[in-house]
Amino acid sequence: MTTSIKQPSFHAISKNDVKNLMAIEEACHSHPWSEKTFSSCIGGRYFSEYASSYEKIIGFYVGEIVIDEATLMDICVTPEHQGKGYGKALLLQFISQATKQGAQKLFLEVRAKNISAQMLYINMGFSETARRTGYYPSASGFGYEDAIVMSKSLK
Repeated sequence: MTTSIKQPSFHAISKNDVKNLMAIEEACHSHPWSEKTFSSCIGGRYFSEYASSYEKIIGFYVGEIVIDEATLMDICVTPEHQGKGYGKALLLQFISQATKQGAQKLFLEVRAKNISAQMLYINMGFSETARRTGYYPSASGFGYEDAIVMSKSLK
């Protein structure tokens, strides 16, 4: 039996939100962004929102737009809310906001071993366009992992 999620509400991220979102960033990535890096991706050519449900922050995304191309820079869902459809809700919100800003094409990178994320992106119309060999440090700290570059046309 599938349980439906409560549709989250979305809120623009300000630099004041970064400190609170860092716990999610650190829980989701073996090599998370620093607070300084995260803060540098707020405003200007970047757009970002966090999602909340029942007054609790459940995840966020950070996107970048340059001319008519948008890139999903980061997307995270708290570990206790993963696998419940919130990642898809955040991705749909990213696509909606990128479209409103005039994006014609979307890009993202995903770890080669992150099969569940790849399946979400494929199911949302993204396809692999390139591979960056040894791009990410491995979660174990030994060696590197490939990044898969994916894109989706909005035309």
